Amino acid sequence: MHDTTLDDYSWPTCLAPGCGRELWTAEVEAGRRVCRPCEDRTAARIAELPALFRQLDTTASLMKGARRATNGSSGSRTAPIPPRLDVLNLVGPGGVAARLSAIEDAWRQTLGWTVAPWRGNPAQAVPDLAAFLANNLLWACSGYEEIGQDVDDLRRLHGECVALVNDERRPGRVQIGNCPISVDGSLCWTPLTATAASHRVRCGGCGTRWETLGEWRDLRAAQDAVLAEAAGAAA
Repeated sequence: MHDTTLDDYSWPTCLAPGCGRELWTAEVEAGRRVCRPCEDRTAARIAELPALFRQLDTTASLMKGARRATNGSSGSRTAPIPPRLDVLNLVGPGGVAARLSAIEDAWRQTLGWTVAPWRGNPAQAVPDLAAFLANNLLWACSGYEEIGQDVDDLRRLHGECVALVNDERRPGRVQIGNCPISVDGSLCWTPLTATAASHRVRCGGCGTRWETLGEWRDLRAAQDAVLAEAAGAAA
């Protein structure tokens, strides 16, 4: 015999922080812990995280070593732009990838699955981590006891990424060194500029383009080689 009266019964509510909506009868019968609208919002956030990460990763790459544009002479030294630590914290080893991995590991342990090995660097790991969470979100919303906290963590992580991406969409231009391309036997050396919203760079002098992160690294290496050669000649 149960001594619980009808007055003592409390209808189950969504565990997602800030929601608290009473679950539908079908949701209760299915044992759900998070309502479908919160699940849908979480799924959308998970789906957007890889693209947001790519945008932040590009921003972090550009900000490293960038220099403020000045109206002074070409030989004047300019102070480096401080790296955006908030951006670097999200794209680095302890950022987006680590936070998604912690949720995946907890889900795998609850399911009795083997914890997945680390998937390369953060840029390689984030899409796979997001795919795992998306594929298993229905299970988590239907019976995982800690899903409320995970939904909140994903909401916060997505919000941090969106806030930083929106802040970087209309940045000022920064100088990123000079063009190291040789044109008709002469060094172009036209000052190059870029924005933190894109890694695409075009030289206004010779028209050379650098449009991928790999080409960005080639540009930086070529600039360093020219400067090293000039320093050696001066010595």
